[in-house]
Amino acid sequence: KPHLLAAEALGNAQPYAVGGTHRHIPEIGQNLRHAGADDFSISFTPVLVPMSRGILATITAKLAPGAPVPTTEQLHQVWSAAYEGEQFVHVFPQGVWPTTASVVGANTALIQVAWDAKAQRIVAVAAIDNLVKGTAGAAVQSMNIALGLEENLGLSVQGVAP
Repeated sequence: KPHLLAAEALGNAQPYAVGGTHRHIPEIGQNLRHAGADDFSISFTPVLVPMSRGILATITAKLAPGAPVPTTEQLHQVWSAAYEGEQFVHVFPQGVWPTTASVVGANTALIQVAWDAKAQRIVAVAAIDNLVKGTAGAAVQSMNIALGLEENLGLSVQGVAP
């Protein structure tokens, strides 16, 4: 498509699938329900930027009604505990934010979380290489598990420069 050519994309950020039309919204909802969320709303607008690959996602969430207001430190502790021992998910130290350059060529998701007191929302930021941590990496990881191999066989957790 012409808008995806380097000459058109260079220096240009473009939103797409705006207004709840992105093909992955049903999957996101399915996983939220699987995680126990009964009532939720999703606003998801991806932005195409001229880089070789990668996704930097910023996700916000309201607290459940009646939930105690957390601090950033408390959120960080909960997220760190939830992903402890996960070789492909790394929660950065507080105040350090993920970047797409850090994940190129890696099957890792780098994440950070904070509390936005003014907006009364949890804010999470995640960076992934959408090829390696996307479908291709998931296929290798799933194959490894299905064959009884080490889950990380052939999958790097260290990013490389493109």
